[in-house]
Amino acid sequence: MNRQLENSTAAAIAALVLAVCLFTGPGTALAQGDGDRFKVIGPTKCAECHKAETEVWKGTTHHALFTDLTRSKEANQIAERMGMRRIKSESLCLDCHFTTVATEGGGREAIAGVSCESCHGPASVWQPIHSGFSGKKEGQETPAEIATRWEKSEAAGMIRPKDMYRWAKNCFSCHVVPQEKLVNTGGHRAGSPFELVAWSQGEVRHNLWYNKGAINEPASRETKRLMFVVGRAVELETSLRAVGKATERAGYAVAMAKRAQAARQAVDALYGYLKIDELKQISTAANSAGLKLNNEAALSAAADEVGAVTRKIVEKYDGSTFGAIDGVLPPESAYKGKPAR
Repeated sequence: MNRQLENSTAAAIAALVLAVCLFTGPGTALAQGDGDRFKVIGPTKCAECHKAETEVWKGTTHHALFTDLTRSKEANQIAERMGMRRIKSESLCLDCHFTTVATEGGGREAIAGVSCESCHGPASVWQPIHSGFSGKKEGQETPAEIATRWEKSEAAGMIRPKDMYRWAKNCFSCHVVPQEKLVNTGGHRAGSPFELVAWSQGEVRHNLWYNKGAINEPASRETKRLMFVVGRAVELETSLRAVGKATERAGYAVAMAKRAQAARQAVDALYGYLKIDELKQISTAANSAGLKLNNEAALSAAADEVGAVTRKIVEKYDGSTFGAIDGVLPPESAYKGKPAR
């Protein structure tokens, strides 16, 4: 992977209303508040070293959610229909709209909007390793020590930008709304028109670490190609799981089935451009299960296979051989907002 990917985006992005956060439902890589490994330390701690990235974050919808969501008429109407009294204290809203910490009473307290750990994983275990520089000062480590430190950080739960499959799953875990009741009863939208390249290269882009904040470069062309493919595959995996969770023929089930079918077609189109075996395998797996109610076992198995093959794509390819899709990559004009710097 190139260095731009190492710091490209927050390793996940979230929507204007459906921001990435730590939902414990299907398809999500993170769980918040369960044991020391998954304790959140909050964005203030990350900002001690990542000052430039923090300034970019402060200009995003992710950051603004902490105050804006509770002022939203639409959000409050959804909460009322769901029987929730306070958006910042009800778990269903906390799951995708906030960063939360565990309270002494066993509850959760919102401390920020969508932030660092929403994408990189709860950091109580991995942050001391990540920022410890192998017991030395920054710049004094040997290459072997740096490599070991990264390995230990990842083993402790850190999701690095190079792990594109995992952070992409975090994005889609909220952009494809994972709650049937929230849609059918609350009137929440069933998902956003999320596309990984366009939504990662706009306002949330913070590719600043390696140049010490001098310039916020977009991801390389090769990386964007890989993002585009991985995004289509992860959307397919997530929407298959969502269809499997649907229990009634209503708005949620219909929307998720349409999304899954569109994702199938998108993967087939990518195979037409790239002709790589992995995309054919994904297509075969995705079409092995019917998009219907009461079919969760088959749909989950299909989604598992899609996910497993997508991980192989991330491990095997870097986008350099994906030039055939350059014509279908979203242009800069399609990016969701502009970064603060």
